[in-house]
Amino acid sequence: MKNKKWISLATAVVLAVTALPLGVFAAKKDEAELAKVTLNEVAHSIFYAPQYVAIEEGYFKDEGLDLTLITGFGADKTMTAVISGEADIGFMGAEASIYAYQEGATDPVVNFAQLTQRAGNFLVAREEMPDFKWEDLKGRKVLGGRKGGMPEMVFEYILKQNGLDPQKDLSIDQSIDFGATAAAFTGDNSADFTVEFEPSATALEKQGAGYVVASLGVDSGYVPYTSYSAKTSYMEKNPDIMQKFTDALQKGMDYVQSHTPEEIAEVIEPQFPETDLDTITAIVKRYYDQDTWKENLVFGQDGFELLQDILEDAGELKERTPYAELVNTEFAQNAS
Repeated sequence: MKNKKWISLATAVVLAVTALPLGVFAAKKDEAELAKVTLNEVAHSIFYAPQYVAIEEGYFKDEGLDLTLITGFGADKTMTAVISGEADIGFMGAEASIYAYQEGATDPVVNFAQLTQRAGNFLVAREEMPDFKWEDLKGRKVLGGRKGGMPEMVFEYILKQNGLDPQKDLSIDQSIDFGATAAAFTGDNSADFTVEFEPSATALEKQGAGYVVASLGVDSGYVPYTSYSAKTSYMEKNPDIMQKFTDALQKGMDYVQSHTPEEIAEVIEPQFPETDLDTITAIVKRYYDQDTWKENLVFGQDGFELLQDILEDAGELKERTPYAELVNTEFAQNAS
């Protein structure tokens, strides 16, 4: 009997000792089986909340993807990363894919999912202007965006819609790097207004250094502002990864459609450690209330043509590009 007890005890010890390494090996094997995907985003902003929900809720991992997120700080840099192969997927304004196509790209970067349907920036004034009208910009200096970029083109589109000539009726400073305009606005009093993304717009308000007087997203109407794209060759070689990536994104879109700004803010808070939860919540609510995020990821033809209208209006389009050349809706339509 003693021998049997010792044998049972020894067996139990062996099983206990071997269970941990087996578990570790299994976990490492699961990680190894995840498909690696590098995503380069144009900026890291609460504006893109559904993407961060998908990351924080583990939707990409659930789809079998090991996602690496890199911030490009500008559509030109994000596009360069995609074309060079440093990134598998780019997230930026679709105008970048049109520019690349016009330059004669042999492996076109094609848009396959649209995230935002409104502009995400705001006009900030030095003083409170509860009765602000766009005509108030006449004769004023504004810190704008990069020439040919969506923020600047949508801004100029709104000005023209309101009877203003961007070149003659006001002064727009386009020399400041993306993300540095808020600091320039507080460091130099020469400009009367600045066009800002979040969290910079809210940060200026909290500092008492500026006041949001208009939303470019509201005043420009529905515009396909940001989308996901990849080289044609990558999409053709990796259709499974493309579908899984889009499925994960769609789950993020579904989440923001079915949860409150407070709930969304709590989920994405780890993505913005430098911003307190109250500020994140206020920003999410601002975007939520103006219907920023689409219900689905399908990049429709009407939106693509409107985008080209804006490019033409800004003098940035050599010739119009057929929708079918630069948009693939297959993955978005099949997303679940």
